[in-house]
Amino acid sequence: MTDQPQTDPGLQTWKLTLAYDGTDFQGWQVQPGLPTIQGELQAALGRVTGESPLPQGSGRTDAGVHALAQVASFALRAPIPPENLHRALNRTLPPSIRVSETRTVRSTFHARHSAVAKTYEYRILCAVDCSPFLARYVYACPWHLSLDALQAAARLFVGEHDFLSFAATDPDQSHRNLSEEEEPGDRDLTGDARSKAVKTGTIRTILTSAWVERTTDAGDLLVYRVRGDGFLHHMVRTLVGTMIDVGRGQLALEEIPRILAARSRSQAGPTAPARGLFLHSVEYDEENL
Repeated sequence: MTDQPQTDPGLQTWKLTLAYDGTDFQGWQVQPGLPTIQGELQAALGRVTGESPLPQGSGRTDAGVHALAQVASFALRAPIPPENLHRALNRTLPPSIRVSETRTVRSTFHARHSAVAKTYEYRILCAVDCSPFLARYVYACPWHLSLDALQAAARLFVGEHDFLSFAATDPDQSHRNLSEEEEPGDRDLTGDARSKAVKTGTIRTILTSAWVERTTDAGDLLVYRVRGDGFLHHMVRTLVGTMIDVGRGQLALEEIPRILAARSRSQAGPTAPARGLFLHSVEYDEENL
């Protein structure tokens, strides 16, 4: 499947919502010889339908990152009812990947290009020791963190900002940063197709940014939830790593605006581990489905 809307009347566009435990995968994007979510889904489609379109995800989650509701789109010729495709995919996919919804949509729908907002969660367990049944899904933080300081830091990210200081630098092209939404093929697009494929630059709008504390049998769980119109590569994990420095008293709250203005990755805090990050949800205009 290409990144252009399909026009072949024999093809039907599909929208899938899926959840996965990313621990044992090398991220979303297919990589030769390595287990990836995109690769597993493509192989499952091949086994079920005899067709192997490359599913386009709403974004590229990194190795070890999880999803509660990732969205994928692709086109098929097979006239299969949605409920049958749903059941068949879950029978053939590994247990760590589950499809929660299948539906047919307009031919112009694209999981990434059509998204209007995304929400991520990051989970921190405030404990020195962590149960092995929980360790894959939280960052066990050994330091005491001030929830008030975390909340104050989170509020500073709301609104439109240049987040270059919080983005992973592409080692092959140090002058630019890959968007979390961008696929390598998007670099070859031009004009309107490119503008729909990837937000240019490093300016993003954060709509909500807040922490909540939950008491669990394993200890206090701090959950950061951030919703925005798009995210840069490693952006959420670097925001979290920087806020942890604020929460443990290693970085003054007043430094956050300076870090944003610096537009330099070296000024921000560390990148938090992948295992605590979840793609929570992706939003679309219903009229475009």
